Amino acid sequence: MPGSPFAPAEFAELPPVEGVRLAACEAGIRYEGRKDLMLAIFAAETVVGGVFTRSRTASAPVEWCREHLAQGRARALVVNSGNANAFTGMKGMNAVRATAKAAAAAAGCDAKEVFLASTGVIGEALEPVKFTGKLDELAQTVSEIAWVDAARAIMTTDTYPKLVTRKVQIDGQDITVNGIAKGSGMIAPDMATMLAFIFTDAPLTPGVAQALCEAGVADTFNAITVDGDTSTSDTVLLFATGAASARGVSEISDTSDARGAILGQAVEQVMRDLAHQVVRDGEGLSKFVAITVEGAENEKAARQIGFSIANSPLVKTAFAGEDPNWGRIVMAVGKAGEKADRDKLAIWFGDIRVAYRGEVDPDYVEDRASAYMKGAEIDVRVDVGVGDASSTVWTCDMTSEYISINADYRS
Repeated sequence: MPGSPFAPAEFAELPPVEGVRLAACEAGIRYEGRKDLMLAIFAAETVVGGVFTRSRTASAPVEWCREHLAQGRARALVVNSGNANAFTGMKGMNAVRATAKAAAAAAGCDAKEVFLASTGVIGEALEPVKFTGKLDELAQTVSEIAWVDAARAIMTTDTYPKLVTRKVQIDGQDITVNGIAKGSGMIAPDMATMLAFIFTDAPLTPGVAQALCEAGVADTFNAITVDGDTSTSDTVLLFATGAASARGVSEISDTSDARGAILGQAVEQVMRDLAHQVVRDGEGLSKFVAITVEGAENEKAARQIGFSIANSPLVKTAFAGEDPNWGRIVMAVGKAGEKADRDKLAIWFGDIRVAYRGEVDPDYVEDRASAYMKGAEIDVRVDVGVGDASSTVWTCDMTSEYISINADYRS
């Protein structure tokens, strides 16, 4: 599989997060010769917040996490790739229970404190016997620095592991926020999207962890799309070990705490970076596209119009063909179902205004727009002329390679 043109020359070096240890291995779940199972073990006081797919056909691991999120405590995370454990009936729930039980024994905790995620093929039974025996081995090899291995182990059609880190100062101490994610196809936001795991040593209550997670996804993971398809397995989890309390950082127990805003900004930055990395590794892509809708009735309408443009196969293939076909943008605005004034509509590719007041811009020069479309990164701006609200979403183009990848996915 060809690599993404946006693959980094080198991966971010993530520092340790006190209270988080990780390991990964080859379990042979679907792929040969690559890591496909990761285990993270957390300090005793770790709290967790999470958001999940709103798909009506959610996977067994998503259902497990939803059930146990309310207690707000976590001691371990297990993620496998190659099999989504979705649409697998009671076999799926039995696999989840067996995995949680094995991980709990390995980590020395209760099964209810184990969080799970699976990604890969839908509808094939996941046989836990393939990997539950490896969890003891992983527990013996966990390390504070195994971030790249962990990020690789959760990949499916991804062409590179996705990692990012940020540091902020709270109560005079450095607080670390690390994140890893996977995602390349079946990416369309509806809650969260794909798999992403955020880790920090900040001391939080479960309620604050949940609030920060929910707030963080709004303009990050919920503002991207690759192909318009929402996964059965979408999961974003935020783990806060509280280890910084030993360095004098007092617990953040209220969302109105200014320190929570500082941490929340870092969490959102990590999520946005990971979300953009997911789009930049979209299956078969050649372009990274930002679409900003302005002049909308409200932010929700702006977001809806943006996704109507971003998810249109005709628009996406025009990007792939480097064709400044602004007529397809007009089409996508019109079908979005939100208020838009046709006779005030304006469209820009970069700084080139191609349409104005409901018709082609009088100064439009096709050659200039065509040259702009040859760039690897494209900015589209649309003013729909009915209000003052705006929103930005990020997407990629759709090439013949996307079809090839997905036509052969189970082969």
